[in-house]
Amino acid sequence: MTGSSTPRSGEEATREYYDSGDVDAFYDAVWGGEDIHTGIYAHPGEAIADASRRTVDRLADRLAHRLGPDRAVLDLGSGYGGTARRLAERFGCRVVALNLSAAQNERHRAVNAVRGLDGLVDVVTGSFHDIPYPDGSFDAVCSLEAFCHSGDRPRVLSEAVRVLKPGGALAFTDIMAAEDVAAEALRPAVSRLGVDALATVSFYRGRLAELGLTGTAFDDHSGQLVTHYDRLTAETAARTAELGGRIGAAYLAHLNENLPVWADAARRGLLRWGIMHGGRP
Repeated sequence: MTGSSTPRSGEEATREYYDSGDVDAFYDAVWGGEDIHTGIYAHPGEAIADASRRTVDRLADRLAHRLGPDRAVLDLGSGYGGTARRLAERFGCRVVALNLSAAQNERHRAVNAVRGLDGLVDVVTGSFHDIPYPDGSFDAVCSLEAFCHSGDRPRVLSEAVRVLKPGGALAFTDIMAAEDVAAEALRPAVSRLGVDALATVSFYRGRLAELGLTGTAFDDHSGQLVTHYDRLTAETAARTAELGGRIGAAYLAHLNENLPVWADAARRGLLRWGIMHGGRP
């Protein structure tokens, strides 16, 4: 399950989705507009934004040995910039935030300026299928739930490893399919991603080994998916009247239909999620 749409078609779908005003308003209102990925929850009722920030910190822990004031990290599919800002603040490192959505990037730059981080974080509009940097440019590469949008995941991984310096570290999260789950079983959930299928843990581990990464491991937090999608479903349903003032009726109806589908897939054990990490010798 490597993703069978073309990079170009997948990117167009992703850009169109994240440039949407409805999508922007949803992530801002329900997710907090900072980190927009699955959270690691301390308890089922925890705020989505707090759990999502915990995910960033857990991923950062896997890169910490390669980060510091004299180091550079690349964030692939950087969204609103929550991860980039957290890394810059925590480690004092330089961060390049590569992202397709011009709308997200504009917001990212504005927040960086307000927080005094525009000197550490460079926001670049571009594709992780063709990373616009030379080989061996970064001490670390990270990504949070962006690769699921790719129509050519082998190419994304090759690019990510290519720009790592010798000794560099890679860490990413992604929503994945459980092993041997048919693509058809997940199609109702993944249709909005612009791809036909999700990757699996074994695909990522195998491909990273082929690319020469060592010490590759997967921190399995799949149990968090049920909590996360239940929280999103409940929060969206409870705030439908409020959200209706910011989000179009059609998109809001789609959310109330689609989020429970993800929750159901997670509850049935069809999905995997966690932190994949390894290093370049």
